[in-house]
Amino acid sequence: MNFKERLFLAAQYLLPHHALSRLIGLAAECRAEWFKNPLISWFVRRYQVDMSEAEIGNPHAYEHFNAFFTRTLRDGARPLDSMPGAILSPADGAISQLGPIEHGRIFQAKGHSFSVLELLGGDAEMAAPFMGGQFATVYLSPKDYHRVHMPLAGTLREMVYVPGRLFSVNGFTAENVPELFARNERVVCLFDTERGPMAVVLVGAMIVASVETVWAGLVTPPKRALRHFRYGEATRSPIQLDKGAELGRFKLGSTAIVLFGPEQVRWAEGLAAGSAVRMGQQLAAPQA
Repeated sequence: MNFKERLFLAAQYLLPHHALSRLIGLAAECRAEWFKNPLISWFVRRYQVDMSEAEIGNPHAYEHFNAFFTRTLRDGARPLDSMPGAILSPADGAISQLGPIEHGRIFQAKGHSFSVLELLGGDAEMAAPFMGGQFATVYLSPKDYHRVHMPLAGTLREMVYVPGRLFSVNGFTAENVPELFARNERVVCLFDTERGPMAVVLVGAMIVASVETVWAGLVTPPKRALRHFRYGEATRSPIQLDKGAELGRFKLGSTAIVLFGPEQVRWAEGLAAGSAVRMGQQLAAPQA
């Protein structure tokens, strides 16, 4: 590790994560053209954002940076895999890791793993169905489309807001910050699907101003404390989302982790750490 890398890693621990993210979040909502237009133009050039895929191709037509960052795509830009039973990638990005959940832990990077129980907020009952199951971690880079979609059709059972830090989630920090994804702020979404319970975990990161879901809007409780939101027929109308439907979005990028129970899915051939993925492509197939 060189000096620059050591300095970056040290800053991850020393910076005031939430204060910095709130400040950047305010700037990202600025509507002044003299501020937001140069910022968006710089971002498009710096990260080579493909605006031809966007529903609104003119980057200056967005009311602020966050509107640009969470832009919708034009119809047909992300066709859904048509194979019966296909489990879809929930987002554009790259596979950070995928594979089996062993001894209740998820592989993060060489020498590092994290607990399923901790990832899901410490709820043993929620974590139990995923023991011995499968996981896939998808990293969304700055240039990517930042809406997250359903890998399978499902009925929402529970959402959990888990407070935490906001470390960067790039490859370097994944290799050097122990239990990274179980330490960062996150929103756990638990669904009932044709393949049994499915969890989609939206993990916050440095300068991620907020996480939103389509049913609850902005998910940032006034007090950063563990919160459970249960959805069922006894309390309200069931929230059902089709395969490929939008689930939520990141205001500035991060990571989505998908969990399935044992003997439910097998990952698509050729996918491995570092593989590029696009929302809607086949991520896995049903276990035979």
